[in-house]
Amino acid sequence: MSKITNIAILAHVDAGKTTLTEQLLYAAGAIRRPGSVDDGTAQTDSLDIERKRGISVRAASTSITCGDTVINIIDTPGHVDFAGEAERALAAVDGVILVISAVEGVQSHTENLWRAAGRLDLPVIVFINKIDRAGSDAAAITADLTRYFGARPVPLTDTQNEGERSCSVRETADVTALCESLADFDDDIAQLYLDGKLPTRAKILSSLAENTRLRRLTPVLCGSAAMGVGIAELLGAVTSLMPGSDGDNIGGGVSGVVFKLEHDSDIGKVAHVRMFGGELKNRDIIAEGELHRTGGHGEQLIGGRGEKITQIRRFNGARYVDTGHIGAGDIAALCGLSDIRVGDIIGEVSERMKNRDSYRLANPFLTVRVAPPTPDKLTPLISALRELDEEEPLLGFRWEPTEREININLTGKIQLEIITALLRERYNIDAVFSPPSVIYKETPKNAGFGSEAYTMPKPCWAVLTLKFEPLPRGCGVTFDRGNVPHNKLFYKYQTHNETSFWQSISQGLFGWEMTDFKCTLVDGEHHTIHTHPLDFFVATPMAVMNTITNCGSILLEPMLRVRISAPENAMGKVISDITMMRGEFDTPVAVGGTFTVDCRLPVAASLDYPVKLASFTGGRALFFSDFDGYREVAPELGAASPHRGIDPRDRSKWILYARGAIQM
Repeated sequence: MSKITNIAILAHVDAGKTTLTEQLLYAAGAIRRPGSVDDGTAQTDSLDIERKRGISVRAASTSITCGDTVINIIDTPGHVDFAGEAERALAAVDGVILVISAVEGVQSHTENLWRAAGRLDLPVIVFINKIDRAGSDAAAITADLTRYFGARPVPLTDTQNEGERSCSVRETADVTALCESLADFDDDIAQLYLDGKLPTRAKILSSLAENTRLRRLTPVLCGSAAMGVGIAELLGAVTSLMPGSDGDNIGGGVSGVVFKLEHDSDIGKVAHVRMFGGELKNRDIIAEGELHRTGGHGEQLIGGRGEKITQIRRFNGARYVDTGHIGAGDIAALCGLSDIRVGDIIGEVSERMKNRDSYRLANPFLTVRVAPPTPDKLTPLISALRELDEEEPLLGFRWEPTEREININLTGKIQLEIITALLRERYNIDAVFSPPSVIYKETPKNAGFGSEAYTMPKPCWAVLTLKFEPLPRGCGVTFDRGNVPHNKLFYKYQTHNETSFWQSISQGLFGWEMTDFKCTLVDGEHHTIHTHPLDFFVATPMAVMNTITNCGSILLEPMLRVRISAPENAMGKVISDITMMRGEFDTPVAVGGTFTVDCRLPVAASLDYPVKLASFTGGRALFFSDFDGYREVAPELGAASPHRGIDPRDRSKWILYARGAIQM
């Protein structure tokens, strides 16, 4: 039986990740010649927009066979604007190849990717690419793995630069140095080392594989993807050191996770799935109750409508074959399931899948309004954006019927360019976008209580009291049903209250989503005669707004973690700019006429700074940024958002609307 291992290739943008994927395919005999990102011939850049722009925007699956090992590869976008694709891919793999440019070194998004793999306990092999380039320094980058990540790197190849066009890679690492690293974790190797003996190759590989799997050691290889150097060694490391897909549900019932969704004009939704257990075949039916959906607030929703799988595809870039089945540990795509969504779990929820949302790589912090070019394009535009939102849930598509307005969220301006192009090329719609504005959030200022007694006009009866307690920044929102007895408030009504609560915190006193607090249902009451099944959906939004009003609200602004490198003579100007932008910064480090500074900047103040920085440094500066949570901001420095829809604080109007007496 062949071993299956599923690998995600991750990197900061332009580190050579897609080129490396092409070389792996070529080395394994899957393609006749490696494609080129610049020429638009890369197998995993299958979208027209990817080929034209030379940038990956969607994760792409492909598969190779190396000896008795089947390696399923997910090539992910490197640009931070599309980090959601990488985040979802991590839920489907057994290990990671982290590609780092030998010239640019460890960059800000590289650090995010390392942390994400760590939170999911995924083993990592580092491939230092572009060692043929002038200015490459693989040894310094290997040292940075310890400096930045606290990793224990184990070099498995060596480099010797001889100019820009040539490099050499030794077949094996320094065995003595390798044994020294392994001896810290392997008593048998430690004893042999003390006795002046060398372990067998089999023992070394076995120990290295075990300690790689446990993330105690990080294998490091060097090469040049563009020149095909170091590829054979990397393939050998993957097959020898990466774990197989022996997930925690292998041999049990059906269990899989949807990590990517596409739309096919002929067949409908195409759901890319990693199977952790069981088997699915063409014409199998996903019965009602076998499709699990975990909402953004941790609640588990269960759906499925008894839909039949019409086809199971194995993809190699844009090409595919109908395999007819998918087994435990493998990756394939299911067709025919119209109710399926990204992140859905098919069948049993394994322990591995419970942790898949433990780290966020992508956080939308910008929003734009979208308008059709002409009124007759409104319905097609809504339909197109709904489809794109299914493929990329972070878009957060919203149609506001009261304002007749469409809004979507963005992780960056590059994403906006891609969406504009997708709407034009795929749907023939030239949409009009407003300038991006910053998404703020709110959090309760103090702990406090709020109540609502919805008892008029009859028939109705829904009484409840909530308590809000602020939580540390970044904790999100939790809901606790408390200890209200069933005979006082039926459990089904408590469920209604919880469901409505999550819907009600999308707008606080400043009009932004509430975060970082705990809500507890302290008290409640129903009436056996007067309570209507939907009464708590009417009462809860009013209770939530009453509680927010009593607690007060603090405005929060999104922040970026930024690394700036620029000529040393620009240091004073950059530091002054950081201060003017209300930023925070560490001590700059100057080496060889260039300085680097790590800082934290408000998104609102720094949106256009990369352009300004390039202008006054003559294009010789580098600006790397990643989302870094929220911090408090004075209301006069932030921005309030008008309340959308009927405000529950307008109690009479809200009740009329919620009971269907008035329309939006």
